[in-house]
Amino acid sequence: MRTRVSVFTLALLALAAALLRFLFLVRKPFWFDECFSAVVSRLSWYDFSRLMWWREANMSLYYLLLREWLHFGSGPFFIRSFSVIVSLATLPAIFWVGCKLFERRVALIAVALLTFNAYHIRYAQEARSYSLLVLLATLSGGFFVAALRNPSRRYRWGYVLASVLAVYAHLYALLLVAAQWVSVRGLQRKPTPHTHAAGSQTAMPLAVRRAPMRHAWIRHSWLRHTWIWIGLAVLPLLVFAAKTGTGPIRWIPRPSFREMLDFAEHLAGNAGLPLLLLYVAACLAAIVPQEKGTGLLRPGSTSDLWTRQFLLIWLLLPLGVTLLLSLAGPVFLGRYLIFCLPALVILAAAGLARLRRNWMLGLSLGAMLLLSLQGTFSYYDHDFDLERDGSGAAADYIFTQAQPGDAILFYIPETRAPYEFFKNVRAARDSRSSVPMGPEVIYPRHSEHLDYRDFTGKPTVDFLRSVPGEYARVWLVLMRDGTPGHPDATTLMINQALSESYRRVERVAFPQVEVRLYSRP
Repeated sequence: MRTRVSVFTLALLALAAALLRFLFLVRKPFWFDECFSAVVSRLSWYDFSRLMWWREANMSLYYLLLREWLHFGSGPFFIRSFSVIVSLATLPAIFWVGCKLFERRVALIAVALLTFNAYHIRYAQEARSYSLLVLLATLSGGFFVAALRNPSRRYRWGYVLASVLAVYAHLYALLLVAAQWVSVRGLQRKPTPHTHAAGSQTAMPLAVRRAPMRHAWIRHSWLRHTWIWIGLAVLPLLVFAAKTGTGPIRWIPRPSFREMLDFAEHLAGNAGLPLLLLYVAACLAAIVPQEKGTGLLRPGSTSDLWTRQFLLIWLLLPLGVTLLLSLAGPVFLGRYLIFCLPALVILAAAGLARLRRNWMLGLSLGAMLLLSLQGTFSYYDHDFDLERDGSGAAADYIFTQAQPGDAILFYIPETRAPYEFFKNVRAARDSRSSVPMGPEVIYPRHSEHLDYRDFTGKPTVDFLRSVPGEYARVWLVLMRDGTPGHPDATTLMINQALSESYRRVERVAFPQVEVRLYSRP
């Protein structure tokens, strides 16, 4: 009977999750990062592999999977639906991990919290690797716990595979593996001679007696070999990170207290401080001892102390490490730490399940779900966590205003990606037209088709001065070219070079994008 109730509840939650994630899937504009994902995934295998190695190895697993997904469709709805489907697969994964760590009741509460979580929904509707990262992080945590309790070959290799894939989905998943390593340090104490002599659980170290598995020190001998396998498998990505350094993330600003509080509120469900405080209270209820059976909580069991410590380390260690490293150079970005979300919802679910009365549980969970739903509706109305740029609107403006013989160049090479994406969308829509679509791309351009070299570099002064001799009108797309009112050196150089021959300049501003048309009078 309980099994049927659980299956029915999971089915209802899965239906609600699908509705919330597919609802308004294309209301938000397809922005630069998503266009970049789609364009990169469509490159030839040669260009794709070169670009992965030299510039975009992070998220390479997502690009590979999206590459196959695009064989069946190409519109924004279809592209984003891949992330939606992956996010839905996380629900049974959360249930499985919740059952491994606690019991079915906790697992169902965790699934309910994730179903309505606006942060999970927000990145389930984006064509990037974040929903994939959450799924793989959840599987990694589940196989890790399962292997600790029963280090069979299936669980061990499941842990290796899920962890390696998580790292290839996003490099920051290495912090998840680090959290798992920290969580078992206290369990790897070797037995004392008295332990062998007594052969009883009471003779074992305290950390082992409180662990959710018996004789844990015996079962940890495989961990070192497992982490070696993980290290070897992600070595190419580590080499890539060492080669590129912090260049790809140098745009990340130094975190402030306000940004950290915003991240906490977003992770909890985008409903502000009230929902965050409810999550904090639920997590405290999960970890605070209640041995005497008094108060609002059921007595906590010492046998599951390690599971709570494990979830707490999973939740807090990646955040602490990125904040500490940000003292040297900013590396903290909220969405990069979205893999901490499973730990948050499971830990909060464990705290809610400890409430002594069912009406208290129902009232607390209902309040959290209603606030989460409010955060989701707020997200449907306007974005949070980041502001989408106007790449699509800028491209549409260029397509409608361009004339035959026009040329276009891009300040940052990779900003050509949105132009190419929306050009392909318009071409598919207007497939019967034989008129060339949009201005001719003159920079970046290394061949007749987009290749890996078109994502790096900057135009030279000599090249810019040669343009007026061939084209009467030139479009320039500026993006990420310095702070407002303070253009960087490259932008100033482009302005000077083009203004020498083109006396007329028309400017149109879009969110984070500026389009200029240089022409002769």
